[in-house]
Amino acid sequence: MKKILLVLTGGTIGSSVVNSTIDTNASTRLRLMERLQNSYANIHEFAFYTIQPVELASENLVPRIWERIIRAVEAENLTEFDGVIITHGTDTLAFSAAALSLFWHSAHLPILLVSSNYPLEDNRANGVANFICALEFIRQLQETGVFVPYQNLGQMMHVHLGVRLASSLQLSDHFMGVQNKDYWVFDGDGFTRPHSLRANPQRKSYPLKANFAKQILMVRPYPGLNYDSYHLTGVNAVLHDLYHSGTAAIASDYGNPYSSVRFIARCKRQNITVFLAPAIKSPACYQSTKALLDEGARMIWNMSLEAAYTKLLLAYGNFDDAQMMFDFLAADIAFEHIQAN
Repeated sequence: MKKILLVLTGGTIGSSVVNSTIDTNASTRLRLMERLQNSYANIHEFAFYTIQPVELASENLVPRIWERIIRAVEAENLTEFDGVIITHGTDTLAFSAAALSLFWHSAHLPILLVSSNYPLEDNRANGVANFICALEFIRQLQETGVFVPYQNLGQMMHVHLGVRLASSLQLSDHFMGVQNKDYWVFDGDGFTRPHSLRANPQRKSYPLKANFAKQILMVRPYPGLNYDSYHLTGVNAVLHDLYHSGTAAIASDYGNPYSSVRFIARCKRQNITVFLAPAIKSPACYQSTKALLDEGARMIWNMSLEAAYTKLLLAYGNFDDAQMMFDFLAADIAFEHIQAN
């Protein structure tokens, strides 16, 4: 019999609809187990030990929630379990998957984040199917690391590398892997691998504390972004998101407040490092990207935005020495490094 540590955190999979309002509800665990009993033939092969370190809608998640989840899991004797399943909401699923993948980059058992696009009583909900896939993954594969099983409407069930899950498509509950590459496909019986995504046998292991920095500012680019809106009080570092070409506005033809180069210079005067992501490293880059790097910004190459952000939080939460921090950011510890298509 497989022993599962079930970690409940809320989210839509832990919610119900009352008076046209969706909110977390502790009783949904019982409904989840009832549905598994009725729809999953192999449920008798599993024994569950349940903990609930938090209960929240995932849009309310802050980095200290990851710390609480990690500490609750590590307080258990993980050698007694065959796998860990963490229920989670979809709004911040990709960020949590990246954060937990990076922290547990040396995990010795499978850890799966399971979510649902709708409350379980809704016929459109994929939560039970995602949960069954997680159980089958533990039953059949026993691959170590952090993974996210998720089935988009009308598609096969996919299992994503947690550190390579992208946030859901806009106005949609569909999730994809970065570059639309998925790690495993589950057909209801077995798993096949459409892409070979794990490719670094020389990964370095870092003994990390469950400490995520609280003062990393993320800036998202859009036409007309006025950098003077940011006052930078108490900010330790900035992560500047980039357009898909690895670029951001540098021209000041329409006013200095719209120039990211000027913003980087202002940050530098305040001893705030500006990091850039995502971008694939290549022999040539756009002139605007070069201008950002020449001004002193540091690129986090070949990593999704979610992975770059959460890795920065871990870097600033774990290292005081700047070089150690930069080495950690550059290292491929959880297969977060992505190559060009």
